[in-house]
Amino acid sequence: MTGTSVEGAGNSRDERTGTGESKESLTNRQGHPVTDNQNVRTVGNRGPTTLENYDFLEKISHFDRERIPERVVHARGAGAHGYFETYGKAGDEDVSTYTRAKVFQGAGKQTPVFVRFSTVAGAKESPETARDPRGFAVKFYTEDGNWDLVGNNLKIFFVRDPIKFPDMIHAFKPDPVTNIQNPERMFDFISQSPEATHMVTFLFSPWGIPANYRQMQGSGVNTYKWVNAEGKAVLVKYHWEPLSQGIRNLTQKEADEVQSKNTSHATQDLYEAIDRGEYPEWELCVQIMSDDEHPELDFDPLDDTKLWPTDKFPFLPVGKMVLNKNPENFFAEVEQASFGTGVLVDGLDFSDDKMLQGRTFSYSDTQRYRVGANYLQLPINAPKKRVATNQRDGQSTYYVDTPPGKNPHVNYEPSVLDGLKEAEREGKDHQPHYNDKLVREPIDRPNNFGQAGETYRNFEEWEREELVSNLADALAVCHTTIQETMIDHFTQADEEYGRRVAEKLEQVKAEMKNQSNEESLGTIKSEKAVYSAQSKGNKADPY
Repeated sequence: MTGTSVEGAGNSRDERTGTGESKESLTNRQGHPVTDNQNVRTVGNRGPTTLENYDFLEKISHFDRERIPERVVHARGAGAHGYFETYGKAGDEDVSTYTRAKVFQGAGKQTPVFVRFSTVAGAKESPETARDPRGFAVKFYTEDGNWDLVGNNLKIFFVRDPIKFPDMIHAFKPDPVTNIQNPERMFDFISQSPEATHMVTFLFSPWGIPANYRQMQGSGVNTYKWVNAEGKAVLVKYHWEPLSQGIRNLTQKEADEVQSKNTSHATQDLYEAIDRGEYPEWELCVQIMSDDEHPELDFDPLDDTKLWPTDKFPFLPVGKMVLNKNPENFFAEVEQASFGTGVLVDGLDFSDDKMLQGRTFSYSDTQRYRVGANYLQLPINAPKKRVATNQRDGQSTYYVDTPPGKNPHVNYEPSVLDGLKEAEREGKDHQPHYNDKLVREPIDRPNNFGQAGETYRNFEEWEREELVSNLADALAVCHTTIQETMIDHFTQADEEYGRRVAEKLEQVKAEMKNQSNEESLGTIKSEKAVYSAQSKGNKADPY
């Protein structure tokens, strides 16, 4: 140990360092050096993730508790009730071929749902015109208990390893000193995370600002599994596609105009549409893939930064969702609604998707912190079926999960004294086999730029123009090294993409030189707004 005396208790400002450490070395709260902050420990580099990932669990557990009582992410939201109606098929084939989940069986069967839409990085009262992914979380109250399908409007994500998620959100949130969101922080992180190039391409295009919650797509983002009665599994991705209401996105100029008049336009739009009987509808489609590594693809199918090509894995319609009832109380229903990626019913299962496995711990953990240990006893979160557990006590216990006629003295299992018994298993267990080393490694096929280039080329010209303009505006206030790295990433995705961003960036930087303050804390547009408020403000006498 180096530094001053080795005796005495430490404190948060203790300057002593361990062997091989410097004052810049990253540690956890126990003082342990963090030697790999990019990869969780997994069985082989594709997963699954193991529970003894101490650095990750400590990091994500603390991250889940960073706000009271507001959600750390997805704080701004709106919601509605409705139903899901299954087609009983996956495309043209009986759905039971792939899954025994009852929610999908029997054409025409309806299941109650509650949906919460949200922005991601903004605070609870932030504007709904923000350039930000939108959350799209659906709670199915099935006959086998709750199923939560938690996703976003965009079909991909920024990172593929959950240990990077807290850092990503920190970079996107306001500066801890100024409390101002600064694009340099965001692009500082993204420039060192090249897998984010695809998501950034979507986010800074018009797809980064949906017109409202009704007219946007939804996606489970993560890869899950479907399991049939024989215990056989396939990989599956979920996609919500708007029906009669269509899809609409906003340019930055259009979003600015909306925000100047209404910062809650999407919440208002959803509420008023349902109130006047214009019920939004989405078709649920799935993509299905065999559960193996698929070496014929140039990416790993468990990589959340990638799209599955629809020519190889087509969208198969499995049902539709209709939202037809507004909440009666926003706090009781929308604010206290709690979702988790681990909330699955029989016939649905986890894949080895690292982000899914990291989110599965994080989501339920943050609900217990935010709403309380008994958040599932709240009406909005409780399943619409019997509940019988041996869980007891904790903050805000409303009732005891002991069914009538059972011995109230027995809150454990197994027991011969008239306690609860294990339920009978339906269908065969799905038992995937693993035989690999326990490692902390990135995946073998990152292909960080290929699909970003494809997405750029698939945009219409006006979308490319908007993308380039938005990126240049944000990058103009970033450090030169960050600018150069991002342009290199865009160029690797598509030569034209990188060249156009570089040319537009030089134009924006030339504009900025004419301003009195070249050390900006925001984009050129936000800086102009600051000076505009100073110069256009009307003088007034004290009163």
